[in-house]
Amino acid sequence: MEQILRNLQPYFERIPSVSRPIGHVPFKEKMMWTITVLILYFVLSNIPVFGLDPSSIDLFEQYRALFAGKSGSIIALGIGPIVTASIILQLLVGAGIIKLDLTKPEDRAAYQDFQRFLVFVMIAFEALPQILGGFLKPNPLVAEQLGVSLFFISFLIFVQLFIGGVLIVYMDEVVSKWGIGSGVSLFILAGISQSIITGLFNWIVPPNSQMPAGIVPRWFWIAQNYSVEQLLTIDGLAFLFIQGGLLALITTIVIILLIVYAEGTRVEIPLAHATVRGARGRFPIKLIYASVLPMIFVRALQANIQIFGMILYKKGITIFGEYVGSKPINGIMYLLSPIRSPFDWIPSLVKSSPYMADLPDWMIFLHLFIDASILIAGGILFAIFWVETSGMDTRTVADQIARSGMQVPGFRRSPQVLARILDRYIPKVTILGGAAVGLLTLIANMLGTIGNVSGTGLLLAVSIAYRFYQDLAKEQLSEMHPMLRRLLGESV
Repeated sequence: MEQILRNLQPYFERIPSVSRPIGHVPFKEKMMWTITVLILYFVLSNIPVFGLDPSSIDLFEQYRALFAGKSGSIIALGIGPIVTASIILQLLVGAGIIKLDLTKPEDRAAYQDFQRFLVFVMIAFEALPQILGGFLKPNPLVAEQLGVSLFFISFLIFVQLFIGGVLIVYMDEVVSKWGIGSGVSLFILAGISQSIITGLFNWIVPPNSQMPAGIVPRWFWIAQNYSVEQLLTIDGLAFLFIQGGLLALITTIVIILLIVYAEGTRVEIPLAHATVRGARGRFPIKLIYASVLPMIFVRALQANIQIFGMILYKKGITIFGEYVGSKPINGIMYLLSPIRSPFDWIPSLVKSSPYMADLPDWMIFLHLFIDASILIAGGILFAIFWVETSGMDTRTVADQIARSGMQVPGFRRSPQVLARILDRYIPKVTILGGAAVGLLTLIANMLGTIGNVSGTGLLLAVSIAYRFYQDLAKEQLSEMHPMLRRLLGESV
């Protein structure tokens, strides 16, 4: 398999890509590129897909916060193709089907070239089933006015989604190479932040509801329609905490504090410069060493399973479960769907939906157990894959430290020695951090969050914002002290 990959690599290299900067990019220029791409992202998210029928179903509705797209816009696919391609490639490499040593520059280059090609393939694969499956429908009125067939309108919808997906890929490359952080992280943070703000202050009353969608307007409505005596009863407090959004607000604040605490928890390995006396430092190994990004892979895997189930249901195959809109209501697809709020695991709340009134209690709790297992086991598995494929493994980190001229005091200056020291910490912290992130995600999902961004989305937003702050500090520090760029892995 890897030989085929190497034979095809010259063709993969011809796929256009954003060139890397030659030398150091000034901080102001990096900020300019980052802000420009962010503005472009919001502009694209407000450009609707031409010819799309309003009755179309958004397959990614429950995962919208994670995939950083917007329903009905030309970037509706969001970062879904990037994440899916990364999952497929990580599983192929991790299972040994594609044997690449990612510590070698030539193998890492082959991995990255094939991943870029696979992303473009996944853009088509995620757009076509939605169109051919009848989820993204062509508008017959538009077809009639233009005098064209519905098939032509469907083709136009596919072209627009493909262009939007490609733009997301190159915008991500621009931020990763010329900006601060990564484009994928930036888009996730932007989308989730927007959802949280909307969840706090949205005054619009949803269909089949009496209360506004936003938490703050909802409190005003409750204050106008309920007395203090009613709210201080057991039923009143339950109503205030769940329907009133107070539990979601408390959960959001607690999860933010826990993630900030976890991000600051670390093991620090002392370092000293081999030739400059008195030059000392520390290499931090954080508890959440692989970050919370592997959680995207877990939810993306679930999303693709759910999409497969919806396509089968649309074709009349109900053996795996039935759907109402984009939500499974029974069968194995229900058991494999994510927990998002108390309405997904508390039996009385689950059965408040007329479509799920007959669901047995044991199936509801089995659903909770399966999602907990997926989050914790998946968090560990993808954290390991992420560390191995993103240059955070012990060998790569040891080589970077050795090239910077640093060494652990009392040990011989050698990448092999550094690797053995790091092996005491990095693999263990990777597993522990992956499990911790999965557990935090589960708790946040069970209790609910502001704006229905899901626990996964909230964890991602807080972690990304924290790391973006650190990236800003690092950029400013390297701008003030150019010699630090060698230690940070940049060219002076």
